[in-house]
Amino acid sequence: MSQEKLAKEIVELVGGEKNVESLVHCATRLRFVLKDDAKADKAKLEKTEGIIAVKENGGQFQVVVGNKVPEVYSAIGQISNILDDSSDKEKPRKAAKGLGGIIDIISSIFAPLLGVMAGAGILKGLLLIASNIGWLETTETTYTILYAAADSLFYFLPLLLAVTTARKFQGNMFVAMTIAGALIYPSIVTLKSEGIPTDFFGIPVILMNYSSTVIPIILAVIVMSKLEKFFNKTLHDSVKNFVTPLFLLVIMVPLTLLVFGPFGVYVGNGIAAGLVAAFGFSPLLAGAVMGASWQLLVIFGIHWGLIPVFINNVAVYGQDGVKPAATASIFAQTGAAFGVMLKTKNKKLKTLAGSSTLTALFGITEPAIYGVTLPLKRPFIAGVIGGAVGGAIIGQAGTLAFASGAPGLLTLPIFYGPGGQGFPGLILGIVVSFVVSAVLTYIMGFKDPVEEETKTESTSSAQQPARTMNDSDEDVFSPIEGTIVELSEVPDPAFASGAMGKGIAIEPAVGRVVAPFDGTVTVAFKKKHALAVVSDTGAEILVHVGVDTVKLDGQHFVSHIKEGDRVQAGDLLLEFDIAQIKAAGYHTVTPIIVTNSANYEEVIPQATGQVHSQELLLKLNSGKGQE
Repeated sequence: MSQEKLAKEIVELVGGEKNVESLVHCATRLRFVLKDDAKADKAKLEKTEGIIAVKENGGQFQVVVGNKVPEVYSAIGQISNILDDSSDKEKPRKAAKGLGGIIDIISSIFAPLLGVMAGAGILKGLLLIASNIGWLETTETTYTILYAAADSLFYFLPLLLAVTTARKFQGNMFVAMTIAGALIYPSIVTLKSEGIPTDFFGIPVILMNYSSTVIPIILAVIVMSKLEKFFNKTLHDSVKNFVTPLFLLVIMVPLTLLVFGPFGVYVGNGIAAGLVAAFGFSPLLAGAVMGASWQLLVIFGIHWGLIPVFINNVAVYGQDGVKPAATASIFAQTGAAFGVMLKTKNKKLKTLAGSSTLTALFGITEPAIYGVTLPLKRPFIAGVIGGAVGGAIIGQAGTLAFASGAPGLLTLPIFYGPGGQGFPGLILGIVVSFVVSAVLTYIMGFKDPVEEETKTESTSSAQQPARTMNDSDEDVFSPIEGTIVELSEVPDPAFASGAMGKGIAIEPAVGRVVAPFDGTVTVAFKKKHALAVVSDTGAEILVHVGVDTVKLDGQHFVSHIKEGDRVQAGDLLLEFDIAQIKAAGYHTVTPIIVTNSANYEEVIPQATGQVHSQELLLKLNSGKGQE
């Protein structure tokens, strides 16, 4: 499938362009922030050719496409306005709270920089090796030029973070860059380097070295974005375009130098010192924990919380002793995928495991994890064990990272420092982690799908020819009491256009949703505003209470089910407060969608006007007739 076609399908299946609040990408994932997760068809996305997995973490809807993600991301920009910052967008959905919200913020800020950060890190590592073994002298102008190319990103990191943070918080990125530029402005740097006492209208200023720092500019831009919205609402339209930036610069540059800068530097240094102390107390144990847990952190998106720490360590100390142990986890999952390739008799799985092993060697582990080791369970466990062993070796060896970059074969040079100290331990650690994981995978084994697939195929072909339509008709009973509304009249294009599937809508009179047939709950959204049920004969029904009610964050809803629950027709699934939802400014008209309506020849509404709960609502015609 071409990247343009894949991009088009992804946009359609996440609910369309209007359902996308923002999009960034990392090494393997498209990271969407959607206005309404219920409009995304996760099941179809997972079955789409070219998509490895679909995950929902940290307030993001993540589509894993592997190392072709830059091309798919670019194609999305070509076929839509999603990447256009100047396009008018509706009010964003309510941000995720707690740990999920923090992870969402960090990943949105750092993900766009990971590619160039890895490239610059590799170049910096190669220059370290070249200088250490005498291929290039640090006094040569060739070295100076190449080092400038490798180090400029890290030296001017506050400027780049100002852009990504401003994009995340919808602030003026040019004002944000100007604030960042003031922190590393030559005269400010001179005040710091020469130790000149500095004050701002008599208030003492504690000067810091802000080059390569992370936390100060992020804090400053977040506050700047809040102030910008306040000034834009307060000031007259005729002056706000130039007065708002004036106020922001006059307020934020001194405030950052007085408060956010020192606070951010102290916090960053404190976190870094804590992790360094843990490795100092027991490098073997700390390395084992990091090696075992890193890929688990990646799966849940929690690893984003440590990436700024790695960057801060390199910026402050010139080296980082925490990140190297995570490298063992990368090569451990690579070894586990390799073990699957050696053992499986399933040709499709063997091919997938082989290609995943190759990409994982270069630090892209998502295809290996989501496509091979995690679904098979035991190989993933073997990878965790191998990562712990390799991480312990690397931690005990005292390996250090001297630049930033995703761990992999190409980025090994970033771990080669003066004299090569700790580098042999890194090589030994990653080799051991790979071998241990591969051997354990082969010995522990896994449920090879080859026999099951062969049996299913032979049974299917013996009994009946392949069909694209459902085998039987289906009756769908009304899950809600209220007034019938044509789907085309629902004030939401995704539903009204039929893009989500055929169906009907109901303006509820009673705030209760019951099961429309006997079946299984396949989706129970965390915000409680929607649910999906599949019948025992295959009909898939989505009930979405109201329009944009995901923004209520679960308020005025009470769910009585969880995913995987068996339900009988008429069982209570959900309750909601109609009056409170309307008082909050939201429509309560509820689409009832047959999300797999393409599997039926006809979806025929059976009710008009008023409908009671459990009255016949839709008839799904399979087109098979009487057999």
